[in-house]
Amino acid sequence: MGALRALWAYRGFILGNVKREFQTKYRNSLLGAAWNIINPLSMILVYTVIFSNLMRARLPGTQDPFAFSIYLCAGILTWGLFAEITNRATGMFIEHANLLKKLSFPRLCLPVVVVANSLVNFGILFGLFLIFLVATGNLHAAALPAMLPLLVLQVALAIGMGISLGVLNVFFRDVGQFFTLFLSFWFWFTPIVYPVNILPENVQSLMSYNPMARLIHGYQQILLRGEMPDWASLLPVAVLAALFCLYGLWQFRRHAGEMVDEL
Repeated sequence: MGALRALWAYRGFILGNVKREFQTKYRNSLLGAAWNIINPLSMILVYTVIFSNLMRARLPGTQDPFAFSIYLCAGILTWGLFAEITNRATGMFIEHANLLKKLSFPRLCLPVVVVANSLVNFGILFGLFLIFLVATGNLHAAALPAMLPLLVLQVALAIGMGISLGVLNVFFRDVGQFFTLFLSFWFWFTPIVYPVNILPENVQSLMSYNPMARLIHGYQQILLRGEMPDWASLLPVAVLAALFCLYGLWQFRRHAGEMVDEL
C-alpha cells in the first residue's frame, strides 16, 4: 500500500514522462506517430500476402476471406504489446541511469511509465483494428469486454518478467541481448501466424506450456469468433504472472541500492 501511495503521489511525474517519451520518439520525424501504425501494419500485410495468397493458407472451419487477417491481427497486435513491455522493461534501469542517480523518486515509477506508454501505443493500433472489424462486419461487440482480464494478465506477466530481467540486466548486460534473441524464437513457437491444429499432436500438447499461446488463443477466440476464452486454461498463466511479479518486486527491493552503484 505504501508503494501505491507513493506512485499516486508521483502521478504527475509518471504522466509527464509518458507524454515526453511519446513526443521524443517521433520528434524530427516527418510521419511522426504514424510510424507506430506503419510498422505493425506492414508486418501484418506481409504475413497476409505470404500465407493467404502465396501459400493459400485458410483457417479451418471458415470461408470468411478476412478470417486469416483477423487471426493474424489478434495475435500480432497483442504479441507486440507483450514484446514492447518486456523489451523496454529489461533495459529501463540502464536507459534511465542518469535519472536514477540524480533524482529521488519511487523507482517503481519506471515500470509504470513503460506499461503506460506500451498501452497507449497498443490502444492506437487496436482502435484502427476495431475500425477494420466494423468495416468488414466482423465486430463481436458483446465479447470485447472479455479482453480486459486477458490484458490485465498479459501486462502482469510482461512487467513481472521485465522487472526480473531488468534487475539482472544491470549486473549482467548479456541478459538483455539474450532475451531479445529468445523473444524472436518465442514468437515462432506461439500460434500467431499459423493455426495450432496444423501441428502434430505431440507438438500441440507442448503448446500448453507456453503461457502466451494460451493468452493469444483467448484473444483469437474473442476477436475472430466472438466466443469467451477458456478461463480455466488461463489459471496457470495467472499463477505464473503473480509469481513473476512477486519475484521481480522482491529482487528489485533487494538490489535497489546496489543497482544505483552499478549504474
